[in-house]
Amino acid sequence: MYIEKIKLQNFRNYEQLDLDLNKNINIIYGDNAQGKTNILEAIFLCSFGKSFRTTKEKEMIKFNEDRCLVEIFYQKKDRNGKIKIEIGNKKQISINGVKVKKLSELLGNINIVLFTPDDINILKDGPSNRRRFLDMLIGQLKPNYVYNLNMYLKTIEQRNNYLRQIREENKPEEMLEIWDEKLTEYGNIIYNYRKQFMDLIAEKINEIHKKITEDKENIKIEYTSNCDSKEEYLKLLKQRRKLDIIKGFTTKGVHRDDFVIYINDKEVNTYGSQGQNRTVVLSLKLAELNVIYDLIGEYPILLLDDFMSELDENRRKNFLKNIENTQVILTGTDKIDLQNLEFNLYNVKKGAIV
Repeated sequence: MYIEKIKLQNFRNYEQLDLDLNKNINIIYGDNAQGKTNILEAIFLCSFGKSFRTTKEKEMIKFNEDRCLVEIFYQKKDRNGKIKIEIGNKKQISINGVKVKKLSELLGNINIVLFTPDDINILKDGPSNRRRFLDMLIGQLKPNYVYNLNMYLKTIEQRNNYLRQIREENKPEEMLEIWDEKLTEYGNIIYNYRKQFMDLIAEKINEIHKKITEDKENIKIEYTSNCDSKEEYLKLLKQRRKLDIIKGFTTKGVHRDDFVIYINDKEVNTYGSQGQNRTVVLSLKLAELNVIYDLIGEYPILLLDDFMSELDENRRKNFLKNIENTQVILTGTDKIDLQNLEFNLYNVKKGAIV
């Protein structure tokens, strides 16, 4: 799988861009705030239907313009395709000229793995970032997962509203059983997907991390959840009902799932150096890439936003050895020479390739 061409019109700081890409490695370099990351954002938009940088879609429209257009031409092993997204008063998405009615129809057409400097927060910040990592990985491969996750979150919101009504308006507690039943049904489906994918990542990540660190570090990953069975989760909800009413929200469930990563048996987010944390995130992303390959039979596109500056030369080389047969699009401030590898260089200045 690879992207052949990107076309932008009034997207961020690009008035017009028509960019042909190498199916191997593409290095987009230039000073800060010139538009390098905007190209990655456009690709992400065509993969997930949203930005990884903002929830306000109009921010992607060039200043003083009323609409923007992104077109991605791509090749897969069994077909080629074109995704077109136009953002104006509303967002319109089409695949090969056919308008998409539901976002789930877009997911999985272009599979990507994205690494940004902010991904260190997968380890450093709270569990929500780790759940988001899992949701993005599974969501682009399993549309049914996205449906069940949305239904679970909708049910949680309704249950929380009713918990507050019990507390403030003395509504009958028995009515909670309606939401509890639905919650455990959706929650157990989500758990099974997450457990399956965490097991797949655990299989991949240790071997990858050993290669990057030249066998100096052992990595281990543990997934924690309250919902390993529908029956146990239902029992837990009943046990915590009084506490949930007092607090006004649901205190247990897959919305609280988490995973912990250990380096040489120590939690990396607590005891690891900045370089170790960065390398662990890269290993996690490479494990994600390999899991996608195993499931769909071709490598996703790897997007790397300003990652080289965070690694020493040795770790860079070891990392690049692990991304053969993958289209890589990476950004950075410096021109990079990757000896013995096929790559294209693009210099970005003020929203243009020079």
